[in-house]
Amino acid sequence: MADSSFDIVSKIDRQEADNALNQAHKEVEQRYDFKGTDASIAWSGEQILIKANSEERAKAVLDVFQSKLIKRGISLKSLDSGDPVASGKEYRITSSLKEGISQENAKKIGKIIRDEGPKTVKSQIQGDELRVTSKSRDDLQEVQRLLKAADLDVDLQFVNYR
Repeated sequence: MADSSFDIVSKIDRQEADNALNQAHKEVEQRYDFKGTDASIAWSGEQILIKANSEERAKAVLDVFQSKLIKRGISLKSLDSGDPVASGKEYRITSSLKEGISQENAKKIGKIIRDEGPKTVKSQIQGDELRVTSKSRDDLQEVQRLLKAADLDVDLQFVNYR
């Protein structure tokens, strides 16, 4: 019997992220507590730029955006936000969405699989994803449970289950 396998990836649905940003933008424009504060949220190239006239307002806009991401099924582990920075009369927060598994995180995941996973399971780093193979599908499911329980700072999805 052939080996079974799946890939561990960290991807974001760009359309859902864009929808979350548009919803946050609408809410910021319409909410009473943001009236007259010049608060805004928008794409700036690949980054998300949040502007407001005070540090607390900028953090509140970020909070609105985070709640919209959660409602759209995007993990906050994939959002990388900086601290509010004063820029003239306004405060700015620059955020980005992380995709792909870094080499150090891939090595951590591989180590978890080797140390705590079933012995028949093999993992292999392929660019920004990991391929996990085994003869037993039950062992692969055990690895998925193990990684879901592990406290990693990256949002993982399991795809190409064969």
